[in-house]
Amino acid sequence: MKTVGDVIRQRAAERPEKLAMIFGERRSSYQTLDERSNQVANALLDWDYGSDARIAYLGKNTDFYYELFFGAAKAGVPMVAVNWRLAAEEVEYILNDACVEAIFVETEFQPLIEACQRKCPRLKRLLSLDGDKPSAYERWMVGYGSNDPRVSIDTQTTCLQMYTSVTTGKPKGVLLSHSCFMAQRELEYLAGDWTHWNDDDVNLVAMPVFHIGGTGWGFSAFFNGATNVIHAIPDAEWIIRDIGRHRITRLFAVPTFLQAIVETAKAMATPIDSVKYVVYGASPIPESLLKEAVSLFGCDFVQLYGMTEATGSVTYLPPEDHDENGNPRMTSCGKALPGMEIKICDPQGKELATGTTGEIWVKSNALMTGYWGKPEATAEVLEDGWYKSGDAGYLDEDGYLYLQARIKDMIVSGGENIYPAEIESVLFAHPSVADVAVIGVPDDKWGETVKAIVVPAENETVSYDELIAFARSKIAGYKLPRSVDTIDTIPRNASGKILKYVLREPFWKEENRQIG
Repeated sequence: MKTVGDVIRQRAAERPEKLAMIFGERRSSYQTLDERSNQVANALLDWDYGSDARIAYLGKNTDFYYELFFGAAKAGVPMVAVNWRLAAEEVEYILNDACVEAIFVETEFQPLIEACQRKCPRLKRLLSLDGDKPSAYERWMVGYGSNDPRVSIDTQTTCLQMYTSVTTGKPKGVLLSHSCFMAQRELEYLAGDWTHWNDDDVNLVAMPVFHIGGTGWGFSAFFNGATNVIHAIPDAEWIIRDIGRHRITRLFAVPTFLQAIVETAKAMATPIDSVKYVVYGASPIPESLLKEAVSLFGCDFVQLYGMTEATGSVTYLPPEDHDENGNPRMTSCGKALPGMEIKICDPQGKELATGTTGEIWVKSNALMTGYWGKPEATAEVLEDGWYKSGDAGYLDEDGYLYLQARIKDMIVSGGENIYPAEIESVLFAHPSVADVAVIGVPDDKWGETVKAIVVPAENETVSYDELIAFARSKIAGYKLPRSVDTIDTIPRNASGKILKYVLREPFWKEENRQIG
């Protein structure tokens, strides 16, 4: 298998009747998924779309997403996964930046897209995924044959364009090729028994597919011929019921949601004994929560640390390093996947000694090919095959990676990446604000929450409710500050850069500084 489309071709040939996807009451075998993705591919080719075109998906998790994902892959058409939680201006920016020509959208978000469409000159086609029975998407797709188009595709062709925020506040399109997806699976396979799937494995896809933790996690199950149970959104009670109903064996969750599952499972007193592996990552996890989860599930746990630019995982903390009583290695994020290289560098790119904190650089065949339309930004982070992560950490003598801080000022709240510069830009435009800084502060549930620190304009008072109402239409709800403090002066250095560490100091105790 060389391309993403090959995965479904081969699995359908090997196990045509095997259940590939469950979404609500809909069931799809591998043969059905293969045929329906062929119809998508043929339809896109009829539109004369190729690798220079872009289609987009805006919606919650559905089985239709993976039909589009594999169909576009077979046609050689890159797909853009759009975060449905974004505000209209943010969606509009992504659609224009990616030059999206057609979008597949759930009816819930169709008014948003119709509003954006007037400002997106390249966007010519909008197909609804639900609503009418059959939907516009299904009427479009079934008009084409289920024969495999067998398009010859260069493995370096972009398969998925996934947007990640940046410290300047403007998102960048990460270009992930067919080769990236396939190489990542090969790296994972060498990491131990936990990566070896069985025919009876049933996988849960509840994390949003607009993140690599959603799309990539589901792809791993397809790659291994397992069944994916797809949930529109993460809902703890729904998941616990489906664990029993479908005998789910594997799941991936960010720590915030893992906490919700643990609390709900205790309240429901429902058996969850089918689960063999709980994989977690994407944000810091309190050690107390991890110990409680290990005890409750009574199965193997694996932590993953990675990023979109690496098509997912970079390190893993294997089951044998987890203990319901806790141990020092549980504060690390594990060791590099086999075939993945990690080094710690100083600002000049010089490799640092074991135990010394610096920037984490990673290297593998799964790294992105670059940022869409941004050669300078690409050159800043890719050097001689290495990706500069922007995260700070150190390696111990056994090769375990410990994250210490964020070189970039990113806030991770409930698994979502939030960048202060974007929020600062919005709040600064309010007439009552003379200056503003945004930081992350510790939170037991979310890991971190957003705090705005504001200098009021002369003779003005700053109202939290007024600021939030002002910002709500401009940025996604999960980025809104949860608290606002006022201050006389924002501390800055001689060049005018905000001294974020000074602002964070009162809120972060020493024991909270390490991210595990």
